[in-house]
Amino acid sequence: MISVIQTLKTSHISQRDQSRLAVIDVQERLASVMPEEALQAVVKNCGILLQAAALLEIPALYTEQYPKGLGHTMPQLMPWLTPQIRVEKTAFSCCEEPTFCRHLTSDRPQIVLAGMEAHICILQTALQLHDMGRQVFVAEDAVLSRNAAHKANALDRLRQAGVIVSNTESIVFEWLGKAEGDLAFANAQIEGEVLALLTPEQRQKMQDRAKEMDSRRAEMQQRRQSRGAQPAK
Repeated sequence: MISVIQTLKTSHISQRDQSRLAVIDVQERLASVMPEEALQAVVKNCGILLQAAALLEIPALYTEQYPKGLGHTMPQLMPWLTPQIRVEKTAFSCCEEPTFCRHLTSDRPQIVLAGMEAHICILQTALQLHDMGRQVFVAEDAVLSRNAAHKANALDRLRQAGVIVSNTESIVFEWLGKAEGDLAFANAQIEGEVLALLTPEQRQKMQDRAKEMDSRRAEMQQRRQSRGAQPAK
C-alpha cells in the first residue's frame, strides 16, 4: 500500500490538513546581526504564516537555539505563540532535538519551514526532515542568512535535494485552497492580518484572535512595567 507521505510527494501543493508550520530561531540577539531590511521582511512573513496557520487551525511550533546566548523569539511574533509549542535546542538541526521530533505526527507529513539562518538550521533541518520521508516546504521570503550568498546557496542545495522552495503567499493560498464568499480572492494582496483573503466567517475568527492578541500584549506590557517598578536589591 502506498503511504500517505509517498502519495503527497507527487502533488507539490501544501495542504492545510496535512501541514505543520515550524518557525526556527527568530531570536532577538541573532536578529541583531541580520541585514535590517531583509530582517523586517522575514519577520513580517513569519508573522503572516503564523497568523494564517492559527486561523486555519494548522499546528505550529517554534524553536530557540541556545536562548541563554541568543535570546528569545522576537516579540513581534509572540502573540501567535505559546509556551506549549516552544522547543529549546542546541543542535543546529531541529531533528536532533527529541522534543521537536515528538511534535512530528504521521497525520501531518508536510512541514513548512521559516526562520533563520537559511544556510545552517533551516538547511540542516530541511534536509534531515526530507531524509525522514517528510515533504518539506521552505518559504524563501521567510528565511534569512547574514550573507545573502549563503542563503542563495542553501536554497540551491535544498532544490537539488528535492525540498520544495516556495514563498509565503503561495503557501497561504495553497492552504486556503479556494475563494469563497464575495471576496475578490484572485486579486487579494497578503498583508499583516491576511484579512483580504478571508471569508466573512474567517474574518470574524481573525478579529476574535486579534482581541486575544491585544489582551496578551497588554498583559505582557503590565508585567514589564511591574518588573521595572520593582526596587533594586
